[in-house]
Amino acid sequence: MGVFRFKKFSVVNDRSAMKVNTDGVLLGVSMTVEGSPVRLLDIGTGTGTIALIAAQRLSEMGIGTFHIDAIDIDGPSAAEAGENFSASPWASSMSAVHTPLSEFKTEGHYDMIFSNPPYFEDSLENPEARKAGSRHTSSLSFRDILVFAESALAPDGRLSLVLPFDRLEPLLREARSRGFHASRLLRIRTSSSKPFTRVVAEFSRLRVGMVEEELSIQDKGEYTPEYLSLVKDFYLFA
Repeated sequence: MGVFRFKKFSVVNDRSAMKVNTDGVLLGVSMTVEGSPVRLLDIGTGTGTIALIAAQRLSEMGIGTFHIDAIDIDGPSAAEAGENFSASPWASSMSAVHTPLSEFKTEGHYDMIFSNPPYFEDSLENPEARKAGSRHTSSLSFRDILVFAESALAPDGRLSLVLPFDRLEPLLREARSRGFHASRLLRIRTSSSKPFTRVVAEFSRLRVGMVEEELSIQDKGEYTPEYLSLVKDFYLFA
């Protein structure tokens, strides 16, 4: 059994199309969680890792009443996420649903929507169909997420995504066309000597000043203090 152990929960990732990965963890630990978000949605949850990190953060903020919905187009992934939720300390506050975003029906608005969406557009698709669906935008694009957020995100809600850095400009253009304003950009690189490879981009309907930040995961072969500060409550090694 493939089990990834965090400090306060464990993630079984035997059947999920995509396993626990750095992008998802980076989104979970770095996305803005403030105020008192009550309803949250994880789109393309996979193993449920991002949702579980969000649940831990909310709990540690003292927000006792919240609910996280997590959806995935892949049946085994949604089932495994549900099992990971049930085994966590926040089981009563989380649920996983097997459904594509296009068929997901919700009542009311979400205070937060977050996703680690597929991002390969022009490359050849993985011959393994389930993994291809979780990695290629033929199954879910950031455009799909923005269209959904137009109706499902609360007026003062926040949308948080993690994407390859070279997809940032198309994302910003699409977001502006949908009435969303970038509120925060966290540019991420694996090493201080390398170019940026990922970005956590956050959006709101409200016009607010955009916060721009940078994060290097390593410097001279060692984890940076900034990175360790983000993951210290989650990774066992931190």
